Amino acid sequence: MGASFADFAGTLDRHLARTLAELSGDTDPQVLDAIALLSAAVRSGHVCLDLLHPPAEAWQSQVAGEGVSQWNPGDWLAVLRKSRLVSAGDGDTPLVLDAAGRLYLRRYWEYERQVAACLKERARPVDDSPLSPLVRQMVHELFAEPGTGPSQLDWQRVAALVALRRRLCVITGGPGTGKTYSVANVLALLFAQAGERGQRRPRVELLAPTGKAAQRLSEALQANKGKIRHIAQSRGLTWLAEVVDTIPVEAKTIHRCLGAAADSAVRFYHHRDNPLAADVVIVDESSMIDLSLMAHLLAALPAHARLVLLGDEHQLASVEAGSVLGDICNLGAESTFSRAQWEWLARETPGSVSVPPGAPESDGLWDCIVRLRRTFRYSADSGIGRLAEAICRGDPSAAWQALQSSDGSVSVASPLPAWQLGSHLAESCRRNFAPYINATEALDRLREFSAFRVLSANRSGPTGVSFLNRAIQRELERAGLLHNTAERWYDARPVLVTENNYWVRLFNGDLGIVMAGERRPPRVVFPGESPGRVREIVPGRLPEHETAFAMTIHKSQGSEFDFVEIVLPWQGSPLLTRELLYTAVTRAKRWVRVHADEATFRQAVRQRIERSSGLRDSLWG
Repeated sequence: MGASFADFAGTLDRHLARTLAELSGDTDPQVLDAIALLSAAVRSGHVCLDLLHPPAEAWQSQVAGEGVSQWNPGDWLAVLRKSRLVSAGDGDTPLVLDAAGRLYLRRYWEYERQVAACLKERARPVDDSPLSPLVRQMVHELFAEPGTGPSQLDWQRVAALVALRRRLCVITGGPGTGKTYSVANVLALLFAQAGERGQRRPRVELLAPTGKAAQRLSEALQANKGKIRHIAQSRGLTWLAEVVDTIPVEAKTIHRCLGAAADSAVRFYHHRDNPLAADVVIVDESSMIDLSLMAHLLAALPAHARLVLLGDEHQLASVEAGSVLGDICNLGAESTFSRAQWEWLARETPGSVSVPPGAPESDGLWDCIVRLRRTFRYSADSGIGRLAEAICRGDPSAAWQALQSSDGSVSVASPLPAWQLGSHLAESCRRNFAPYINATEALDRLREFSAFRVLSANRSGPTGVSFLNRAIQRELERAGLLHNTAERWYDARPVLVTENNYWVRLFNGDLGIVMAGERRPPRVVFPGESPGRVREIVPGRLPEHETAFAMTIHKSQGSEFDFVEIVLPWQGSPLLTRELLYTAVTRAKRWVRVHADEATFRQAVRQRIERSSGLRDSLWG
């Protein structure tokens, strides 16, 4: 279920409609209503307005206080097709109405066509030649022994082989399934393959949508390089250790890589006529990428470059318009590799793969998507694992039952009292924030603070992060843990950066902690660019930021914590969905508690994000 247009359509949407009407001379009320609703739809995450299958609440709402015309699909489509503002894509009309009854702002229609065309082109096979003996040995050394059939495959191994074979590889899976470990292995294999063929080492770009996600990708690749190096050393494989040492780990934001213009969100230094100097592009947290940014990234890729997208298709979609990863993965539909790809995998991993019945004869996008099944963060039968799986499946009864798990990893508490923390959350904050506050070294503080977080679905209201941060701060001061909180830069204040600043090298999602004492002025410490180091920033140089004892679930994407408290609103809303709940629950590695009543929780599990788009149809038919 999508968000109600009644919550979003307003004066700006009506103003756009009237402006276009004045410029074109088309003042038909139905056309104006359609433009206003389309504008509202895009602002709430939809790529288009599906006129044949609109959310029912859209036509029962008021737009800026004015009634929406009586809805009849045939009448509306007929009126729009006659409008000089609308075309089927030809010409330069500001609106496009496709054959399926989807109404677009032209820019988004063009983005969707560009993304679909580029992905389908990249889905073609790139290298069907047999693996060399060296690369085949590396595959054997780097991955666990496979099972005896497709359902028991080592899917990390499959992901690496698919990335070797194709220019497009989408590796999806829940938290802790080894997506970045697979990428470290893919890079090692590509580097070894290039060396064996006498080619130069591939130029690699490691990207993520936010600064925080880029930092986590760098950290994960650094850690995974260590794992591969350990394998090499334990088996006396000096050559493998040498290959691993060449793998890059510095990641950056997509905007930084493309060279975003300071005065525009849609102009970049790198584009189709000035592509990136890259042979391999890895993009983590791809579920957070909106349609516009994906279109610009794909346009800037050289034709020969390999693209590897990592992400969890079940997580929250981008804040901006589109649900690109879900559309690429055909979320909710089963798919399998083509017969040709299964046969190629069988040749490269003898005895471990058989061609399943019903495999399609033709190849396509389905050959580029690998779903990792096994999570290493928690067991599938743990409370967290069963809770996440039930939410993902949309089964409210199973999810509520999983909250009663006896293994101690999940629990449920009553909703918070009005404008209060409640005893459970107050005690949890005192206990879990004390270790970082009591730490005296910056590195220790950063490490301890990353162990626990309070997550909320809302920014405002009695369960929103604004209230929670103030209440937690007061509770910690009452407990004698914090002091002088009337001062803005009090010691141990956690700070979350909320905008990108390339001059200071701080990005949206970066988290720092204030270090203040009697003998020196306060400074804010952030993780350094290499392990074991920190960066100190004077408060006056910080970009926009906020206190971060609690954070929104959206802001937590790409993070993981040992312990998580999830605060849901007292009543359900269209914004409270299974994707939001799944994202929150899967931030936890060891323990999670949900503050909600049963009715609100069940409603959240039942509701799902459904964003209008034509991309899935374009890719999957």
